[in-house]
Amino acid sequence: MSFPNLMRGKRILYVHGFASSAQSGTVHRLRATFPEADVVAFDLPVDPNAVLDLLRGKCDELHPDLILGTSMGGMFVEQLHGYDRILVNPAFQIADTMREHNMMGKQTFLNPRADGVQEFYVDKPLVKAYRDVSEQCFSGINDDKNLVVGLFGDNDPLVHTYDLFLQHYPCAIRFHGEHRMDDHSFMHAVVPVIRWIDDRQERRQRPIVFISVDAMRDAYDKPVSSVQKAVMTLIETYNVYFLAPCPSTDHAHAEGILSWLERYVDVPAYDHVVFTNQPQLLYGDYFVMKDVDASSLQPSLFAARPADADMMGAVIAYGSDEFKTWEDILVYFERLGGQ
Repeated sequence: MSFPNLMRGKRILYVHGFASSAQSGTVHRLRATFPEADVVAFDLPVDPNAVLDLLRGKCDELHPDLILGTSMGGMFVEQLHGYDRILVNPAFQIADTMREHNMMGKQTFLNPRADGVQEFYVDKPLVKAYRDVSEQCFSGINDDKNLVVGLFGDNDPLVHTYDLFLQHYPCAIRFHGEHRMDDHSFMHAVVPVIRWIDDRQERRQRPIVFISVDAMRDAYDKPVSSVQKAVMTLIETYNVYFLAPCPSTDHAHAEGILSWLERYVDVPAYDHVVFTNQPQLLYGDYFVMKDVDASSLQPSLFAARPADADMMGAVIAYGSDEFKTWEDILVYFERLGGQ
């Protein structure tokens, strides 16, 4: 899947991880997904000090609009201040990771490199050099805290730096995935964040769609058919928020909603959840709400009723004769053509 309108005419700098190269699979994913962007990547030297010199020089030369770093690359990217940056499973404690996960001694590069070198050696002095460079992380943070997004796989067996990152930056997001990025984690975690960054850079205002969580889950607290597909489709065009009540006598309800969205919606739900007991006060272009007459073992907390004509936006009643399924809702939005 490609998004030619995202990052159009912009430059993305990718910084690879340990024992990788500029020919990594992530580079190919970026170029295929954002065909109108200029995606650049470089083989990193083994010496970490040389890496920072290289990256800072390339930033001064190329002025990237976005820098994406994975694992060890995320550790380096954190230190490239003043740019929009995404750090995926950043290895801020790379020296410890090397010692604990058999990264000492002779190592083989995982991807081809321009110089043809296939192997390198990790010894104690090199580990110390990495420790010294990684200890420079989080220094010099001034006004660019909101330019950095950290993405952390919830099944990462190698790197566990979520809490450390959160001590310094506010935007730490967990995603469903492991340490190495695959197609699923790229599309469901990285691409949504790049879309947010591109929208902010362009000051792009998308139509707003509020989706009631009650219209997303069934009587067994599982996602209803096609709703996850619908969310991933809608966020390509709309600014999607998830709507839920917040009962004054049940404070745990909000935590349960957040956990459900984190589990089944993943990154697109981050910072896109609205709790309110008065949805009619919200301004949006569309409200997807559960139809009051839809048969269900679980009554809807936010139901589409005739009184919803007073809502400040068009009400789409999931489960009604017109919108029996989420596929019907997708057809409706496709006919709108992004309006």
